[in-house]
Amino acid sequence: MAGQSDAELSLFSAEELEFIAEDEIVDIVPNLKMGPLNFISGDFGPFIPQIVAQVPLWLAVALKKRGKCSICPPQWMSVDKLTQVLEAERNSQEMSEQLPFHYVEISRLLFDHAHDDIPDAYMVSIKMVLPCRIMPWGFFKCFALLSSVQVRSLIEDIRDVRFHKVETDLEAFNGRTIAVKIKNLSAMEVNIVRPFIGRALQAFYKHDSPELIPDPERVPDRRPQVVQNAPRRQLRR
Repeated sequence: MAGQSDAELSLFSAEELEFIAEDEIVDIVPNLKMGPLNFISGDFGPFIPQIVAQVPLWLAVALKKRGKCSICPPQWMSVDKLTQVLEAERNSQEMSEQLPFHYVEISRLLFDHAHDDIPDAYMVSIKMVLPCRIMPWGFFKCFALLSSVQVRSLIEDIRDVRFHKVETDLEAFNGRTIAVKIKNLSAMEVNIVRPFIGRALQAFYKHDSPELIPDPERVPDRRPQVVQNAPRRQLRR
């Protein structure tokens, strides 16, 4: 099983999963002063320069494209956190619950639209350099201590390890399997695995229960029978 989404097997496309993931709340640092924005999903703002605000990911990306803010990478995207998750994934057959449900989509959107907000070099904590009284604490939170190259590599490694676990679980399939329970799958993993598992269970069920499969030679012909000897009725002219 590959880690890529197959249009024929997946329930949603990669773009649709990203669309759903864009409702996740992220932190931004605006560089403009603006009043609150009112949407159906809620009210966000007001926005004050250099003061952290929380907005949906889709709004953060829209403001970022217009140069109105910088996006703060989530805490789970730090090199230290991802390294811990990778080690936990390798040391246990259970799926780690330390990553969000849309971790693949969120990281992909940030790499595509906010790569400059992920430093290219590993940084030392800025709060050791600047006293907290000079700048608000929210400003420090947005300087994620991570490397974009390291983060991308770690996320790909975590994804590969998790898919290997899924493949190992699927190898235990047999004719007596009636259901599969895998905890802590991400949205992308569920999107790929669920259709495959459903079809595999159906295939096992049909092979182990051939009597439930209709046999064209045994199924009686249900078409209406035409009586040959019945008297014919004269048609009126």
